[in-house]
Amino acid sequence: MFIKNLKIENESKLIRNIPFHKGINLIVDETNTNDKTKSGNSVGKTTVLRLIDFCLGGDGKNIYSDPEYRHKGNMQIEKFLKQNNVIITLTLKEDLEDELSDEICIKRNFLSRKHKILEINGESYGIKDFPKKLKELIFHSKAEKPTFRQIISKNVRDEKNRLQNTTKVLHETTKAEEYEALFLFWLGIDLDVSDKKQRLISQIKIEENLQKRLRKENTTAQIEQFLIIVNRNILVLEQKKDGFNLNEEYEEDLSKLNHTKFNINKVSTELSRLELRKELIIESREELVKEVANIDTQKVKNIYAEAKALIGSVQRTFEETLRFHNEMLSEKEKYITQELPSIEVKLNSLRAEMGNYLYQEKVLSERLKKRGALEDLQIIIVELNKEYEKKGNLEEQKRLWDNTNSKINNCKIELDQIDKGIGSQGGLIKERVSEFNKYFSEISYRLYEEQFVLTADKNEKGYELNISTISGNPGTGKKKGQTAAFDLTYIQFADALGIDCLHFILQDQIENVHDNQISNLLTEIVSGINCQYILPVLRDKLPADVDIVKYEVLSLSQSNKLFRV
Repeated sequence: MFIKNLKIENESKLIRNIPFHKGINLIVDETNTNDKTKSGNSVGKTTVLRLIDFCLGGDGKNIYSDPEYRHKGNMQIEKFLKQNNVIITLTLKEDLEDELSDEICIKRNFLSRKHKILEINGESYGIKDFPKKLKELIFHSKAEKPTFRQIISKNVRDEKNRLQNTTKVLHETTKAEEYEALFLFWLGIDLDVSDKKQRLISQIKIEENLQKRLRKENTTAQIEQFLIIVNRNILVLEQKKDGFNLNEEYEEDLSKLNHTKFNINKVSTELSRLELRKELIIESREELVKEVANIDTQKVKNIYAEAKALIGSVQRTFEETLRFHNEMLSEKEKYITQELPSIEVKLNSLRAEMGNYLYQEKVLSERLKKRGALEDLQIIIVELNKEYEKKGNLEEQKRLWDNTNSKINNCKIELDQIDKGIGSQGGLIKERVSEFNKYFSEISYRLYEEQFVLTADKNEKGYELNISTISGNPGTGKKKGQTAAFDLTYIQFADALGIDCLHFILQDQIENVHDNQISNLLTEIVSGINCQYILPVLRDKLPADVDIVKYEVLSLSQSNKLFRV
């Protein structure tokens, strides 16, 4: 899919209609940065990328929020977008040179609830179904993972982590199994097992947390030995009790009392188990919340302020990253806590049952006391009841250990089957990576006379993609050149293998790349690839040999800002 055009309009007029073409597409800021009273900010060149990202399922808040201080967002732009009901329309096209090729028309606005517009080809969608439909239309996949937003993360490089990292483009808390699913999908291997794998790993973590709690009391080996001792004690005490001659009525009440105490112990251990289960689930949920991290935001803000002073285009706030993290954890929290309602119902039922048994115990104990039970027998019975209580507690601990071991083993068996399924693709993965490097090494050599290499490295958590260079870690400018080489290579690779992909790359801060590489990219490399390379740039920061007029799709300035406000 290519970008055909991006329209910005409200209910009464067209504000912008930006057409795009194959090859280089420059969004040019005409600001003269040699004039110390002016800067290349706030005209809206990066906002164009963010509007495209918004139409592709982004939350859009970075369009009007201050990149460093979220609470000091651009109120003028936010007010303009919402009060004028500004509508953004992004049209994607299968082939820009074929008028009859398929198109996807996406419309969004910035209002909420019943006034929200969230449409694909004229049909409205909910915020959860919207990216799923885009994934189905563009990538022809209905698998839960990787998500649409994860798949396209490398196509929209306007945020800090995507500008700094070539392959690790997701949130910093993203787990290895999620990256594995994404990397395999990029390589054209869609196994539809990632969601199940992540659920199994979460279940194992819950059970392992339970085992940590159980281990504080007794290990399985200790429980087995304690049970041997307790059973021996019970046998001795039962033999002593049987030595007393008691009338039939007393025996009957005593039997009822023992049975009642047994039920009390049974219900008590079940209550304890469920309370512990409930506590562990809540604890797991709190652990997810704690992943937000307790960071001194003021210090981070100061660092961002310094970074902005040095770089001038820090685009992402710490609070915004934290908010994205929270939203990502929300779905995991729902899965972990889905068992809570049924546990609460069972707890209420068991508490009522416990109340009945405690009342029966009181009545029977009083009745036996009035009949004048022998003091020695009472002592034996008390000791016997204590031993039975110990036995019930130990058996419940053993049952919990057996249950949690069984769940972990079953999860690991399923995980092993999934990993074997993925592992069986090892030959294909190696083949795909080799095909990718055929293009990657060529483009990187043309840029830096150095061949970058992609590798699919397997560890205990699965596959991950890494990039190696002979010269070691690249600097900031070279890193962005490496990223550009990777993104352009991917389109060549996907086209060669018939893998569905987006044929456009949105990349901010290209000025950090050395002039030689910018010239090479813009005048030679991109023209040989079936893609759109969309860049917001300052006119006076581009090399002199770049024909800006040829590539320019939008010109902005302090007197001609994107939204014309």
